[in-house]
Amino acid sequence: MKLFIIVLLMITAASTSVRAETVTVITKQNAIRTSCKFFSPVKATVHYNDVLEVVSKEGDWFQVTFKGVQGCIHKSAIQKKSLSLSKLTGSQGKGTSGEEVALAGKGFNPQVEAAYKNKNPELNFGAVDRVESYKIPDSELMQFIQKGKLSLP
Repeated sequence: MKLFIIVLLMITAASTSVRAETVTVITKQNAIRTSCKFFSPVKATVHYNDVLEVVSKEGDWFQVTFKGVQGCIHKSAIQKKSLSLSKLTGSQGKGTSGEEVALAGKGFNPQVEAAYKNKNPELNFGAVDRVESYKIPDSELMQFIQKGKLSLP
């Protein structure tokens, strides 16, 4: 019996130490970078609700692993994974859709956008979406910052 308890304790200890802390991406899209700086080269791109394994924390940055790629991501792009008790108890909770998260990032939700469209039918939300879709390479952004003698964030 004592041997059984010892083996059980060893298995429990081993399984506890194997579990890694995970975080979830809360932005529409973000980058895992080679070092913990905003303009460090991008190693991988992650999207909303991707789950990353935390390796360590360095100030406001997390060293993470995602699909075999290890690098850094800023704390503003992630949140610690939490367990929803409503799923365990069977109660119905309302989830948030990816579209709602994207609109919230813009400061909108579907109701607010509809209200704006009703009050101002001439507003062109498509133009806003096109502007948001512009992609500027990090190298060009870095040149702009250096040329303008701006401070890095």
